[in-house]
Amino acid sequence: MGEHIKDWSLTLLIIGVISIVGNWIGYEVMPFKAIPGMAVLVLICLAGLIVDKLLAFKSIPSIAYIGIIGLIVTLPWFPGSAKLVEWTSDIELLALTTPILAYAGISIGNSWESFVKIGWKAIIVGMFVLLGTYLGSAIVAEIILKMQGII
Repeated sequence: MGEHIKDWSLTLLIIGVISIVGNWIGYEVMPFKAIPGMAVLVLICLAGLIVDKLLAFKSIPSIAYIGIIGLIVTLPWFPGSAKLVEWTSDIELLALTTPILAYAGISIGNSWESFVKIGWKAIIVGMFVLLGTYLGSAIVAEIILKMQGII
């Protein structure tokens, strides 16, 4: 169990730091203002993962436990919920999605070690894939909008 907690903590820490930077760049929320909210989110996620590992039923995914814990700690009757809501309101949802989706993509390879072995080449390839997808979508949209006479 200790090894799992260590891995989860490292992953959540990396995602948290990247999210704070994204929150700062994209939404101009200063990192020191966002740290308490990110710490709350990380602790909720970690608690949900631990509960999932401890409970015997494996038919419920860990995201359900994370959601339930998040819901409980933000209910008005929970001690300190107002402060938790205040802290987490400094974290923008879209600042969280990018690193989480990036990690999900890396998880397909099943480990950070695999990603490190691929190295910087994976980042370059990923950038070209995203650029190609964006340009392809823009070209298709341009053609369709011109055909419809909208532009």
